[in-house]
Amino acid sequence: MKLETKRLSIIPCTEETVEIAINQKYDNGPQISNYLRKLKEDSSLLYWGTWLVIRKPDGVVIGDIGFKGKPDKNKEVEVGYGFLENYWNNGYATESVGALIQWAFETSKVDRIIAETLHDNHGSIRVLEKLNMKKIDTTETMINWKIDKFA
Repeated sequence: MKLETKRLSIIPCTEETVEIAINQKYDNGPQISNYLRKLKEDSSLLYWGTWLVIRKPDGVVIGDIGFKGKPDKNKEVEVGYGFLENYWNNGYATESVGALIQWAFETSKVDRIIAETLHDNHGSIRVLEKLNMKKIDTTETMINWKIDKFA
């Protein structure tokens, strides 16, 4: 399975597809290895963890996005994302996370997607605003967001 946008291919991270990232020496934190370890223990996590974001023209892995686990009993799932700094401010996060949100809502498993971001992460805040996510509350350090399937 693969999601496609005009500029990007978005593929679920597996033992096989992670080879693309390894060959490119892509390193954007521990979430990929953590997810792959969990996926080995529970294959039903496939699609509910890390996805690689690949730029179509050159096949470069520019970031990773995904969910922080399977939808809960309320059909809610949390989305997260990270991109290499060289690719910030090009609309890639908005484009790829938007495609992932659309995919999740097209399943029968998700009615709400949530996210969180630091108060001072202006780029991430802008991504969530562009995706029509709504602020639901704030803590001392974080802003919490949501988007509902039937909004």
